[in-house]
Amino acid sequence: MSSKLQSTGPKTKDNQPSAQESVPAPKANAEAIRFLSDLEEEELRMLLFSETLAMVSDTGEPQGELTIEVQRGKFRDESGVMLHCILVHASSRGFMGKMLCGNSLLGHLSWKLHVMEQHSQEFIKFPVLPMEQKMSLVKQDDQLAMTRSVKEGEEVKTQVTFFPGSSTMGFISEAANLVLLRLMAWRQTVPSNAHFLALDTEGKLCYSTYQDLGFQKIQVGRQQVEVFIVEQTVHSVKGIPNSCQFYLLSDGHLAKRIQVGSPGYCMITQMPVLREKDEIEPAPVFEKKPLVWEEDLELYSRFVDRKEELRLSHASYLRQHPEAQALISDFLLFLLLRQPADVFTFAAEYFGPFAKRHPPTPALRSSHRPSPFRSLDRAPRSRAGR
Repeated sequence: MSSKLQSTGPKTKDNQPSAQESVPAPKANAEAIRFLSDLEEEELRMLLFSETLAMVSDTGEPQGELTIEVQRGKFRDESGVMLHCILVHASSRGFMGKMLCGNSLLGHLSWKLHVMEQHSQEFIKFPVLPMEQKMSLVKQDDQLAMTRSVKEGEEVKTQVTFFPGSSTMGFISEAANLVLLRLMAWRQTVPSNAHFLALDTEGKLCYSTYQDLGFQKIQVGRQQVEVFIVEQTVHSVKGIPNSCQFYLLSDGHLAKRIQVGSPGYCMITQMPVLREKDEIEPAPVFEKKPLVWEEDLELYSRFVDRKEELRLSHASYLRQHPEAQALISDFLLFLLLRQPADVFTFAAEYFGPFAKRHPPTPALRSSHRPSPFRSLDRAPRSRAGR
């Protein structure tokens, strides 16, 4: 991993590389990597929908609005190929106390939740020193490029970091996290002992874990609904862990979000129409019944008609070719005289000379056996030799 830090403004400093971390870079464990590799596009398509939540203060007063939209999109990679992907767009705008704040997120994900490109922005309008932070993640060849800029007043600090592809296996971006939470709600389960990777508030790779907090009933409008609670914790390298609790409906809709340590929260104001899993009915099984064609009037009638048709056809052929009748009579007479043990070989040898073209291999394997005619041919030659 390499990074560069640049600062501009009244307190401009020379470009200098960031201090090397003494702590080894975190790596996602096998459970997290396996969980992402087993994702199926068909299942993720059920999670494509939009939702809106109200931002509420600890006293219950509305402070703003949060919208999350997940849909199918297209992304053009570095080689110019257009790829189908998951498009995630989220934004919020409200007040923190009396200060205006907001953030926006736009991300393109593969169907394995790998980040292709992501852009995020966050701002807080402090009266004295407004703060704004921007971050971009772009996949370049076999590495992930991160550009992070922080603006405080008139001073802007920009940091560019490159993460090798091997170090980002199991990485969950902000956009991927929104889809992953919906998937956990849809499955009603959290991957056990999975340690994913995420970025902390300083743009450093760190561990991200999910914990199943069970089910609970909450009030939404005039009805009570059961929600599945998942707590995500981002374990910052230097700072304290950052935890957030998500109250999810059965189809992945976010009913409530609580930032641990924050006085406000986000809550849906009306119950959405829940999606249900399609129940595939088993294919009907038909028992196979034995066919007794003699008892079937239609089949038996066809059999009789075909039998009579063949009999008339054979009789007509024999009338038109009297030589065939003579040939068959000679064969039967010779057969009764010789009485061979192998009738098939005898017939093959008898009718063989009548064939116009002899095949390279005998038509019947049994023709390799000793022929009853050969003994008749050898006898005169043996007497002549004497």
